[in-house]
Amino acid sequence: MALGAPRRGLLMLLMALGLTQGDPVRTSWEQLINCTCENPHCRGPTCQGVWCTVVLLRQEGGPPEQLRGCGRLHEELCWGRPTEFLHHHCCYSSFCNQNMSLELQVTRTPPEEPRVDSQLPLVLGSVLTLLALLGLGALGLWHFRKREKKHWVLHSELGESSIILKTSEQGDSMLGDLLDSDCTTGSGSGLPFLVQRTVARQVALVECVGKGRYGEVWRGLWHGESVAVKIFSSRDEQSWFRETEIYNTVLLRHDNILGFIASDMTSRNSSTQLWLITHYHEHGSLYDFLQRQTLEPQLALKLAMSAACGLAHLHVEIFGTQGKPAIAHRDLKSRNVLVKSNLQCCIADLGLAVMHSQGSDYLDIGNNPRVGTKRYMAPEVLDEQIRTDCFESYKWTDIWAFGLVLWEITRRTIVNGIVEDYRPPFYDAVPNDPSFEDMKKVVCIDQQTPTIPNRLAADPVLSGLAQMMRECWYPNPSARLTALRIKKTLQKLSNSPENPKVIH
Repeated sequence: MALGAPRRGLLMLLMALGLTQGDPVRTSWEQLINCTCENPHCRGPTCQGVWCTVVLLRQEGGPPEQLRGCGRLHEELCWGRPTEFLHHHCCYSSFCNQNMSLELQVTRTPPEEPRVDSQLPLVLGSVLTLLALLGLGALGLWHFRKREKKHWVLHSELGESSIILKTSEQGDSMLGDLLDSDCTTGSGSGLPFLVQRTVARQVALVECVGKGRYGEVWRGLWHGESVAVKIFSSRDEQSWFRETEIYNTVLLRHDNILGFIASDMTSRNSSTQLWLITHYHEHGSLYDFLQRQTLEPQLALKLAMSAACGLAHLHVEIFGTQGKPAIAHRDLKSRNVLVKSNLQCCIADLGLAVMHSQGSDYLDIGNNPRVGTKRYMAPEVLDEQIRTDCFESYKWTDIWAFGLVLWEITRRTIVNGIVEDYRPPFYDAVPNDPSFEDMKKVVCIDQQTPTIPNRLAADPVLSGLAQMMRECWYPNPSARLTALRIKKTLQKLSNSPENPKVIH
């Protein structure tokens, strides 16, 4: 389409909006999202960036026009910077801007030039309105900080209505109100990006509570409440991007999935930091919990059942406009399962997750070069026979790993006064940090599975868990239990009249 003068000013505006096809930003994210490109500076019908944009733009004397393109990391179109356009929208999946249309009611002006004095009341009115809004905003901020009953108003610059975050009385959880469904985005999974960024910048780091190949986990404070801050190393930015993507685009909130609060990319001390902020659970991971704690059979069942509920929620596809795709975890292990204060489990670390929707039959495996944990890899992964184009294959590998987590739980469960020290799966067959070849020999060639203690047969709950493990470890992946079947079997086991009822 042809646009009138001044072209230089238009070019600068398009570059600010991420709609040009200038020199690409040198980042490994450049290839992650494909977008429709329709503006005067497109080199082709598509472009690549971190998000897709649709902008409603009007040149002087011309009608409004819709332009489409890409946004990149150095641009702040959808992170709160005001720009000179009528309306805009950003979205975060490939070609999501293709069929999107923006509408704006444009007031027509008479063809003749309006008199200057006729515009004076309009200008004064706009200035007074702006001053009034600034005054109200300052007053609201003062009340937020000084009063027990607070109202915090943040305006999302995504063309959406204001977001009002409320806390009713002193002592109420601000995070609880913050994550109320009325304050979430259309996907029902997370806060708008601008609010996430605001929250992230208000978190103070207190202590480092864990380290791993991904980076570090810190306990932080946000308005007096503890939160977990996962700080990714620069080499694992794809895991940060993937977790952010899944948490923000999927209806994922569930009691047995780690609660997501915010994600932010910040520049601190001249380096880029990638933060993922979640609920904080003081018991730490199931791996840590089992080091310290022996279990009664009913607590073992409670841990197993809550973890199974989280996995079943991941694996199931929920249909409808407020639905979610099916998700396979791909790195399930006791270190990636957290223990909440109510002694239920929740599943964490979605950096390797894959998604699938039956309607489009599209398998989204992400763009992460990281692989899962070798000790927990299923035989079809170790002998490289897994069908990577089949979503069910990934779910079956989760089930194998879930069986290993059950084994870890049962070893630490007391039966007739006997309990064993914590050990990782295959502790007696491979080194502490096994190689791919070590695991392949034990699991594929020797066809070993962890030894199930005979003492489990003396307890009805643990004998049920032992049978479940065996059915998770079938060499034929399609013969393994499903997450939903595991969940229902454990629920039936907990409701059995011969067992004491599990406290939920």
